Amino acid sequence: MTRLRAARGVGTELVAVCPGRLVVSADNSADLSVTVGEGVALLEMCRPPANHFDELLIGRLVDAAVGLDDDPGCRVIVLASRGKHFCAGADFGGGDFARDQVAAAERLYRRAAELFEVRTPMIAAVQGTAVGGGLGLACVADFRVAEASTRFVANFARLGFHQGFGLSVTLPELVGRQAATDMLLTGRRIGGEEAVRIGLADRLAEPGRVREAAGELAARVAASAPLAVRSIRATLRGDLPARVRRALDHELAEQKILWATRDSAEGIEASLQRRTPEFLGE
Repeated sequence: MTRLRAARGVGTELVAVCPGRLVVSADNSADLSVTVGEGVALLEMCRPPANHFDELLIGRLVDAAVGLDDDPGCRVIVLASRGKHFCAGADFGGGDFARDQVAAAERLYRRAAELFEVRTPMIAAVQGTAVGGGLGLACVADFRVAEASTRFVANFARLGFHQGFGLSVTLPELVGRQAATDMLLTGRRIGGEEAVRIGLADRLAEPGRVREAAGELAARVAASAPLAVRSIRATLRGDLPARVRRALDHELAEQKILWATRDSAEGIEASLQRRTPEFLGE
């Protein structure tokens, strides 16, 4: 029997997510929807169209995923988002990040590190773009499902600062050091077909079927013996959570230095104004 631990003050209701399938659903907040059924949990970010994240959203993702670790009705998690894009990274334009980006980043990274300690296998359904920290979030997952029009972008150097969200570890492990260097130094967009070719994505879905393809992969994982799946996954991941924590500390230290430069201010301002940045090396 499937069960879901809902957040305090949040009720659960039965909803149909596809024909013939009835599951339990709970909305933890306006930002995150959690649905569990047939061994698969759907964590859906609800900040369309770009699904920018902040400390609050990452914290809610962590709390939901950690809670699902202890739910015997959940064998695999699908991480998805509502709207045009999977995730366009951190919200530079408002909230705590705009007031004190260093302190906000420290808090965000502390929560982000916890995502790598989740014991349940995770699949990211990536439509539209996964940019910057959004790419980092996609790389938390064990699998990424994309379509040809999906774009993966490590645009940090184009914003004038160092990569974050553990990408210093996860990206080269997925695509190799050279391809990771290419992505990080140029900030170029990687399409879905290239992503599959270099190992950044694991499945290429038909147009408009990313969520469905991710669900099909999730069903295959959920059909395997759950204790064996977790054991195999833990062996393959090894000390990944510890390595990511160390990387996050280093990434933040580098970001602190670069955020104080004129180039970083120019990169972020140009991004918000949708124009080409003019970097001076200052």
